[in-house]
Amino acid sequence: MIVLEFKLKGYKHQLQAIDNAVRTVQFIRNKCIRLWMDSKGVGKKDIYAYTTTLRKEFKYVEALNSTACQQAGERAWSSIAKFYDNCKKKVKGKKGYPKFKKNVRSVEYKQSGWKLSENRKRITFTDKNGIGTLTLKGGWDLNFYPIDQIKRVKIVRRADGYYAQFSINVDVRKYVKQLEPTQECVGIDVGLKYFYADSKGNTVDIPQYYRQAEKQLNRANRKKSKKFRRGQKQSNNYLKARDRYARKHLRVSRQRKGFVQTEALRVIQSNDLVAYEDLKVKNMVRSKLAKTINDASWSAFRSWLEYFGWKYGKVTVAVPPQNTSQNCSNCGKKVNKSLSTRTHKCSHCGYEVDRDINAAINILQLGLRTVGHTGTYAWGVLPSWAVGESLLSNGEVLNQESSRL
Repeated sequence: MIVLEFKLKGYKHQLQAIDNAVRTVQFIRNKCIRLWMDSKGVGKKDIYAYTTTLRKEFKYVEALNSTACQQAGERAWSSIAKFYDNCKKKVKGKKGYPKFKKNVRSVEYKQSGWKLSENRKRITFTDKNGIGTLTLKGGWDLNFYPIDQIKRVKIVRRADGYYAQFSINVDVRKYVKQLEPTQECVGIDVGLKYFYADSKGNTVDIPQYYRQAEKQLNRANRKKSKKFRRGQKQSNNYLKARDRYARKHLRVSRQRKGFVQTEALRVIQSNDLVAYEDLKVKNMVRSKLAKTINDASWSAFRSWLEYFGWKYGKVTVAVPPQNTSQNCSNCGKKVNKSLSTRTHKCSHCGYEVDRDINAAINILQLGLRTVGHTGTYAWGVLPSWAVGESLLSNGEVLNQESSRL
């Protein structure tokens, strides 16, 4: 499954119609959550049946395509099912009790409610919501794919406009030339001093896109806050300031994504086996270093490593992170050191090297030991690319790289 994204161009009333459709999806989802809260024994079939009931009760719900209404119900049930799953697994802390959404930003159609033009450069939404025909702006060629391979079309609202995402059922590996074996393997240790250090002694600096833009973001946020009027209808100046602030955040997000994509692809192209730590980033960001860790994008980097590894037929191995920084990569003895100690000096064998490079060598050694069991991915969690291969239960897809075929 791949996702091709295009920017949508249309008139103001068409964009307002998209906003109305998004609000309708939010309304349906929240009503389904309310039904589950108020009634005992509500299941998946009851949620789907309730979306049909809402179409009969409200005209603006009926105006939205039926598959889009079903998908809104799928979103509600997905959050409920996740809550049940966490309870069964006895997850520590909060279990993710379903909440009402206040800012839904997308509406998703299945295989009805839309129609592509003959040249595949325009799309027409055929429901009664009034979106009409919109122009698709992008470098991908939809003529390459039969219509029946397009499983879903999602309209996403972002700070800089509206986008259409086409979920296409195709195995991209069939159309990609496999890379020649390099006879190389590498271990990678991500950190806050370097973006990552590898077992070969190479390091890559953290670009710190958020840190660089933080002053501009704070200034834009202050300007937005000055125009906010509590309990009153917000002025156009406030809405413009809010959009400027959101666009700056979007730019930082895209910079970060582009960087991790480039680095992950470079690592995969240069090596046949890549080993990395199976870090629990969600737990790590609860510390004082949360802002710096998020800016480093460790989770996104791992996701792209796994995806490119799957795409190009390379082996990626996640290993447990325990003591990878403490153990000596030369003799295997444990050498305790604090976070402020940046150089590994072994008191047993005298080996001296940068702390992160020592950890990367240990990670590679662990990866080579477990290479025959790479399917487990250290803790038995599915790799990111395996999730992206099929649509999730709520109809959402991972926005993975879409190859230009």
